[in-house]
This record gives sequence, structure tokens and C-alpha cells, in this order.
Amino acid sequence: MSHMTYPEAIVVGFIQGVTELFPVSSLGHNVLIPALIGGSWAADLSVSATTSPYLAFIVGLHVATAIGIMVYFWRDWVRIIAGFLTSIRDRDIRTADQKLAWMLIVATIPVGLAGLVFENEFRVLFAKPVRAGIFLIINGLILFAGERFRTKRSRLADIEASQQRDAVESGITRTSSVHAGGQRAARLDEIQLAEEADQRLAQRSYVEAVVIGAAQILALLAGISRDGVTMVAGMFGGLSREDAARFAFLLATPVILAAGVLKAGDLISYGKGDYGPILAGSILSGLGAYISVRFLVKYFRTRTLTPFAIYCVLFGIGSVVYLSVK
Repeated sequence: MSHMTYPEAIVVGFIQGVTELFPVSSLGHNVLIPALIGGSWAADLSVSATTSPYLAFIVGLHVATAIGIMVYFWRDWVRIIAGFLTSIRDRDIRTADQKLAWMLIVATIPVGLAGLVFENEFRVLFAKPVRAGIFLIINGLILFAGERFRTKRSRLADIEASQQRDAVESGITRTSSVHAGGQRAARLDEIQLAEEADQRLAQRSYVEAVVIGAAQILALLAGISRDGVTMVAGMFGGLSREDAARFAFLLATPVILAAGVLKAGDLISYGKGDYGPILAGSILSGLGAYISVRFLVKYFRTRTLTPFAIYCVLFGIGSVVYLSVK
């Protein structure tokens, strides 16, 4: 059986961490990059091979990526988990945190069931380099359509979110940060903005949450971005771009973590002799996830999915052409 090298693990691990949150498909890149480099990379890093150590590596990367996201959102998850526990205790859902906790749970159910039933079949059938390139092109078209055909409701939600953000940043709604230092004041602003975003998300229905969460099923296809399709579904449902991104990032955490935990047996079975590279790549994957989510949370407040759409189409076409004539 082939073994991963440290350079392979480090490069792919960091790229996985970054592309898991960027709407450009981490699985698509996991399939395409080894194939494009070729040689031992293509042999060692085959995601469709049942007993490949690359499968164990992907498990480690999923867990590390989820941890990186949770580190950034740890305050939010403390609130959300507390909301879930208090809703169980009180047998009632009254606060935004309680509502959001249950929205995330019901939104996770469709992709959870689909992943358990179809993940292996989808990986074997569709996790091929040329097919991943084609689906990456489709992903770019989905992102472009998400921006081009946004609903009026979503655009108005953008304006509402922008007004609330401006109020916080100008100090109009700031309370506890009046006498705080610059960095502390900025962090308190971030906390307040997150809480206000959750208030807006909690106004949505459970049916809307399920529909948005179900869009993640498309990400079983290598080349389709989980966060990208979730954001597009959220915007079609009337969410602002900022809130759609936030819901997508929060929703991704339990899904990615569960995928890693459920496949932990693969890490033990197929990862023997590769634990060093797996650990190195996983650390960089977690770091990449933290850096990317920190960047993207601010990016999607004022900017669009269009640059990612262009990247996916160009990289997808280039990959398909290169692999077809290689």
C-alpha cells in the first residue's frame, strides 16, 4: 500500500482547510490537485480508492477543520449549546439562541441521512479528476446564479444588516465597549454583530432551515462547495449575504465534525504508518480553516460570490482540458 509523504500531507492539508470554508469545494480540490501534479501524488492521494491512506487523511482533516471553525466561533457555540440545553430543560423555545440551536439541528438532518446512505457511492462514482473538474464548473455557475438572481428580499436584508452593522461600528448601539481599548472594542463589536445576526436568523422558519441545510447534499459531489450552495440557498430564501454565510459556517461545523468522527475507523484501519503526515496535515488544515473563516466572515459583509464563481469556472475548465490531453 502506498504511503503519504510529509510534503503531500502539508500541501493538501493546508489547501483543504482553506477550501473547506471558501465556496470552491475542498473535496474537488482534494481530487484535482493530486491528479494535476501526477506521479506519486496521484498514486498516494486517491480519494476513490477504498483502502487508500488518503481516506484516513481526509478523516483527520475533517476533524481538524471542524476544530478550527469552532475555535473562531467558540463564543457563539457556547451560546447556542446553552440555548439547546435550556430549551430541553424548560421544554420551550423562547430565545434566539434556543431557536437557532434547533434550526441547526433540523437543517443537519437531510445531509446527515444522505451522507450515511450515499457517501461511499458518490465518492466512488464521482470522485474522479475530470468529473470533479466538471462539477467545479457547475459550482461556479451556481455561485454566479446565486448573485445574478438574488431575490429582492435578500437585497433588502443586506440593507438591514448593513444599517445595523454601521450602527454598531459607529458606537450608536455600543454599550459595554464605550471605555474599552481599540482591540477590545473591536472584539466586542464583533460579538454584538454576531448576536444581532443570530437574532435575524432566528426569525426564519424551521422549514427554511431544512431547505437551506438540504442544499449541502450537493456537496457529496466532488467539485460542489458545501458552503457555496448553502449560501446560495440562503440568499434565495431571503437571507442577506452576510447572514447566509454565517448560517453556512455554523451549519458546516457539526456536519464536518460528524463526518470525521463517523469515519474514525478509517483513520485506524488505513492510516497505519502515516500518522506523522496525517497529524502534520491536520494541524495545517485546522489553521487554514481558522484563517479562512476569520477572513470570510468580514469579506461577505460587503463583497460577493462572483470572484469565487469565476475562479471555479476557470480552474474547472483548465483542469478538464489539461487532464483530457495529459
